[in-house]
Amino acid sequence: MTHWRAIAVAVLCAATPALLAGEIPQETRRSGYSFMGPETRAMQDDDTANPGMLFVLDGEALWTKKTGRADKACADCHGDARSSMKGVAARYPAFDKAQGRPVTIEQRINLCRADHQQATPLAYESHDLLALAAFVARQSRGVAITAGDDPELKPFVAQGRELFMRREGQLNLACTNCHDDNFDKRLAGAPITQAQPTGYPLYRLEWQTLGSLERRLRSCMTGVRAQAYDYGSPELVALELYLMSRARGLPMEAPAVRP
Repeated sequence: MTHWRAIAVAVLCAATPALLAGEIPQETRRSGYSFMGPETRAMQDDDTANPGMLFVLDGEALWTKKTGRADKACADCHGDARSSMKGVAARYPAFDKAQGRPVTIEQRINLCRADHQQATPLAYESHDLLALAAFVARQSRGVAITAGDDPELKPFVAQGRELFMRREGQLNLACTNCHDDNFDKRLAGAPITQAQPTGYPLYRLEWQTLGSLERRLRSCMTGVRAQAYDYGSPELVALELYLMSRARGLPMEAPAVRP
């Protein structure tokens, strides 16, 4: 976020008391799609025009590619992703008993690579990891989000909520100040949404590439002049889990397109 845009954030949100609007009632929660202009919606709706679908196609190829010392492909264990992965992304981040904590889709892919394929984990935001995550998420398009339903996730959802409500950075702003208190307004010409993560990984026109929800969260932290958490950190995973849990019931739409 540029300096002038950071100033715009401060001007817009500083005039709004913390938690003025409070959390958005379940029945009025909306996907970011509803805030987009007709051109962006049309790009997302048409798979032949949606640039995120190029990553999905690459992910489909990777799904059947044998790799690692085990010389196994994802398909060797999971078969046809159209059936085996349907609904999976809608419940992530999910609790992993071996880890004793929630893991994201990207982390699950890397755990499978290490444990079952005996392959090197893919780097965060790398093309192949985003492609595989997008391919898996694509199989859940239209499926209602159920993330956070597992009782073992309750303390992690609470942690994510606390982070969402906490003011931070030099601008002393919390996520809630923009996304609960000021949605439907505009910031530097772009719509402020409710931060319902229905379409990740998504193609952001600002980035000119696909990106994960963690990348978006880190960008927001940089925007309020806060120290961004590392990729894969417990804090970012908890934030992602909370955001997905508050989007419960909304349909998945990955890969989405946003400004």
